[in-house]
Amino acid sequence: MHRDEVLSILEKKLFFSRNSINKLLIFHKSLLEYNNKYNLISKSTEKLAWHRHILDSAQIVKYIGPKVREIADFGTGAGFPGLVISIFNEKNTFHVKLYEKSPVKRDFLKNIRDKLKLTYDIIGNLYDQKITSDLIVCRAFKKMDSLIKISRENIKKPHKIIILKGKNAQTEINNISFDKNYSYKLVRSITDKDSKIIILNVKK
Repeated sequence: MHRDEVLSILEKKLFFSRNSINKLLIFHKSLLEYNNKYNLISKSTEKLAWHRHILDSAQIVKYIGPKVREIADFGTGAGFPGLVISIFNEKNTFHVKLYEKSPVKRDFLKNIRDKLKLTYDIIGNLYDQKITSDLIVCRAFKKMDSLIKISRENIKKPHKIIILKGKNAQTEINNISFDKNYSYKLVRSITDKDSKIIILNVKK
């Protein structure tokens, strides 16, 4: 999928504004420039970044919902999906927190925040503070059982978890023992017919 096709989907189907798309263009350029020195994304995916990283992240905006006030992205890396969601959030209807342990990647996230005048927080350690978010998103985080443990032990309020997964999503779900507070559904990713998005609703 070429850049122009991705931009069309972002504008017409995911309702990114022209201003937000301009910020994504700057973000994409900075990402590739930074990637010349540091390993933010795999070199093999640079030419696919619009489809593989940006659109894949952007599709989450369809599932955020009007009541969400705080979003936490666990293991955001170069900002996927949380930074892309923050760019979409022009009206500041929610606040975004990016959790990333790599100092190099945190520096990149700070640079982009300043350049694009975004408002997200950058947090180095997932366990440094109480997690208050009502929506957790993640893309390349720990295994499913580790995420569920964090959900059970560190988040004391009802919340939703959205996980971008590959074709083994159902297998991972089958290997988790959920209690009655957890319900889930799988939806198809718009970037890959075999990939899935796991949406977990957690009652407390």
